[in-house]
Formats: sequence, structure tokens, C-alpha cells
Amino acid sequence: MTGERILVIEDEVAIARFIERGLIFENYRPVIRHDGHSGLAAVRDEPPDLVILDWMLPGLDGLEVCKRLRRASDVPVLMLTARDDVSDRVQGLDAGADDYLVKPFSFQELLARIRALLRRNAPASRPEVLRFADLSLDTGTRRAQRGERMIDLTAKEYELLELFMRNPRQVLTRDVIFDRVWDYDFGGASNIIEVYVRYLRQKGEAGDEARLIHTVRGVGYVLREE
Repeated sequence: MTGERILVIEDEVAIARFIERGLIFENYRPVIRHDGHSGLAAVRDEPPDLVILDWMLPGLDGLEVCKRLRRASDVPVLMLTARDDVSDRVQGLDAGADDYLVKPFSFQELLARIRALLRRNAPASRPEVLRFADLSLDTGTRRAQRGERMIDLTAKEYELLELFMRNPRQVLTRDVIFDRVWDYDFGGASNIIEVYVRYLRQKGEAGDEARLIHTVRGVGYVLREE
């Protein structure tokens, strides 16, 4: 169970209930408010872990709510709106929103963005050295090593390798990898995972070392020894 408290400030009752039911099913603790003033009061009463904020609220609109939130809190804010112009997105982000989702939206994308914002706001973990076979990964320096050979990684290569190193011998599906490394789905036709796995293999096996990242056809990838 995750248990994070998520404040939903949304005046459309049907949308608020839709979000609330989905969040409960995913083991979050949603709190629903239907206007800006009561939403701000809820933040003062018990600070949430994340705020889902509708732009078009009665009385005090979402932009003003976001600005007031930012004066007192760094809680992640995901803004919902029917506005899709670039200028509108810029306005919402400039008001202090961390992310922006246009209505209508899929609940799966909403969940992915929630997870991404919660991860981004999580306290930094203490640096450690992850090890598997002769491969090691220093989370402090973000450097990898195969035996005595150092491996330079890009940011995404590091994130992907860290995911494998934290889940050794577990088959990671494409959906899981998309969610954990790229925050949300690029679409079923994307081959970005294959591309980055190939990069890791090229760098990790440059000294003719044994393969550690294996393909599980039709499913995903797994870090294991031969």
C-alpha cells in the first residue's frame, strides 16, 4: 500500500468522483474539495503529498490557488485543464504547477504522472553501491564498473541500469520499464527500450564480458547470469 495523501481540487463532481475511485483502488488516500478556498484550507489543515488542481474553479481559479500554494509549500501540483494552447501551458507552469494534463485524459496517464511527481519529490536516498555478478553501480557518483573496467553512462542509461540492479533476476515488462524510467508510456510502437538496452549491452560487454541483461521475448528484460 502506498498511502500517499492526494488532495483533489475539482469542481466537476463526476470528474472528482472518477479520480477519487481510481485513487482509492490504487491505495492512495484522496481528499476531495470542490473550490479553491476549501482546497487551500485542506492544505493548511493537513499538508498532502500531492495536489491535483483544476484550472477552472469557481471563485478562486486554479492559477491563483497554485500561486498561493507556492508561497507556503513546495507540494507537487498537477494541473488539470481543458486549455491546450502552449501559452496556457506556460501560464500554468509559471504559476507554479509541476505538471499539466489536458482534459479529457486517461486515468492510466494520470496515475503515471502522479507516480512521476511523487518520485521526483521523494527524499534523496543515501548513496550506495549496487552489485550483481562482476557489475557494480555507485548511486552517489552514478558510475558503473564491470570488474576493473569503468563504464560511463548517460542519464537515461544510468536510470535503466539502476532499475535492473535493484531488481535482479526479476523479469521487468516493457510497461514497468516505461513507467519507472520514462515516467509514462511512449506508445506501444516505441522501440526506445530496445535502443537503450542495446546501449547498455554495448558498454557493459565492451571487454567481451558475459551478457547480464537478457531478453524475455514478448515480455521484457531480466538481469541474470548465464
